[in-house]
Amino acid sequence: MIQKATMPGTKQMYGENPIAQRKTDLYKQEYVQSFVQKWDALIDWEARASSEGDFFIRILKERGVKRVLDVATGTGFHSIRLLRAGFEVTSADGSPEMLAQAFENARRAGYIMRTIHADWRWLSRDIHNKYDAVICLGNSLTHLFSEQDRRKALAEFYTALKHDGVLILDQRNYDGILDEGFTSKHVYYYCGDNVSAEPEHVDEGLARFKYTFPDGATFHLNMYPLRKEYTRRLMNEVGFQQVKTYADFQETHKVEDPDFYVHVAEKLYKNEERPTTIMSKFGNLNYSTTVDTARDYYNSSDADRFYATIWGGEDIHIGLYVSDNDSIFDASRRTVEKMAASIKDLDSTTRVLDIGSGYGGSARHLVRQYGCQVGCLNLSEVQNKRNRALNQKENISLAINVIDGNFESIPMPDGSVDVVWSQDAILHSGNREKVFQEVHRVLAKGGQFIFTDPMKSATCPPDVLQPILDRIHLDSLGSIEYYRQLAVQLGFQEIRIEDLSENLAAHYGRVLQELTAQHHALIQVCTEEYLASMKVGLQHWVQAGKSGHLSWGILHFQRD
Repeated sequence: MIQKATMPGTKQMYGENPIAQRKTDLYKQEYVQSFVQKWDALIDWEARASSEGDFFIRILKERGVKRVLDVATGTGFHSIRLLRAGFEVTSADGSPEMLAQAFENARRAGYIMRTIHADWRWLSRDIHNKYDAVICLGNSLTHLFSEQDRRKALAEFYTALKHDGVLILDQRNYDGILDEGFTSKHVYYYCGDNVSAEPEHVDEGLARFKYTFPDGATFHLNMYPLRKEYTRRLMNEVGFQQVKTYADFQETHKVEDPDFYVHVAEKLYKNEERPTTIMSKFGNLNYSTTVDTARDYYNSSDADRFYATIWGGEDIHIGLYVSDNDSIFDASRRTVEKMAASIKDLDSTTRVLDIGSGYGGSARHLVRQYGCQVGCLNLSEVQNKRNRALNQKENISLAINVIDGNFESIPMPDGSVDVVWSQDAILHSGNREKVFQEVHRVLAKGGQFIFTDPMKSATCPPDVLQPILDRIHLDSLGSIEYYRQLAVQLGFQEIRIEDLSENLAAHYGRVLQELTAQHHALIQVCTEEYLASMKVGLQHWVQAGKSGHLSWGILHFQRD
């Protein structure tokens, strides 16, 4: 909690109108010594430990966390649990009384607690180390009544984390309290016997709770009622790349009207593991807005885990379907085989560049079947990391060069490749003409350009594809005729264009089917919000495909 420079007395002072007290610094007067002394009775450590189990410990260990900063230590419940579990813990709080009680609780448990008296909003002023994880538990963020203070605090938590760190933050289910009224299972957080914690007043700007103890003592806390999605949005806006939310320590879809939410926010470094020496020589990292949006999406854990699970971790593109029972993996591989068979003189001397290479399944096929030397140019560092690992596993890393970058500025010399290959990636460019120009530049004379792409059909009415475009953050899709004209303008000769549009609806329908069938497995690795959004998006693709508004096929050109 923050800077609770508490009064040493026994009585809280709210003035004549307690519900008018709505300022962030109010809690400095709320945690009076007599309230702090009763805090452990309110919590009931044993009951709480039993109810939450190893939830937090498991999340931290799964991520390889060693050093933890507990920014809302209170009387030390979570700090001491983590110390017992073998973590290196620094315990911070704004209340000297809380920290003193926590230190004593830790001493009785056999630990010397490392404590820091700090205000969240200026955390970096007092804490100079970097941590694998920051935890902010006990519904503590609700002490901040100003959005500016909330943003500042979250930004300070972000700064205190290492590049791959995680923030774990909890909050009451204020949505339920505001919309439906207060209910509580009295199981997960405030577990003390004969201790009640109930709201006296609730509106959109205040939740005033009354705490009553067995001896008749009563105390209050004035808190800001954070709504779940608002908290998640703030986390994203200060830099956290993905936020997964649990309800009473379970997936949110499994719990109705939970008491508490727990947000697990991941921090990602942009351009992590990026080979800047290659880029500085042949290109730059100034992505267009459209490309950068696609990069952020494919770098997300949700997207990576979804595609790796559904497609089998090899290919991320539309497949060719012979029957309704075809697996996505087999259909996707069939597309790769058909494209490869279409390329003239493909052999061990052929230099191939796969733009938008995903997990590199096509590259590995070209190496295994034809002995080609393949470059994989892809904007997602997360996908590229998986690509490199798969190449190493098959002992073909020397034949495949995985490059972080984008196809609007290909980091390769002029005339350096014989084939440019792409599958369902060019749509993500905001400047497709620039992509074609770059492809033409890096191709040797007589080099071939073969690609697939989801496109709008020639008969597609205006605006009918807007739901699809909104979901993938695009202004438009290409078309067969558009790509044909663009190729001719730049000096390509058309080899063959094969319209295989019926496979588009079949493919997205098959993915939707697998999402439904594997939902129980996907929900373990993807957020509920991501899967729900993906389901809606897939339905749009299927509907537009069946209505004849979309096209898809193999387009094959040759440079003069």
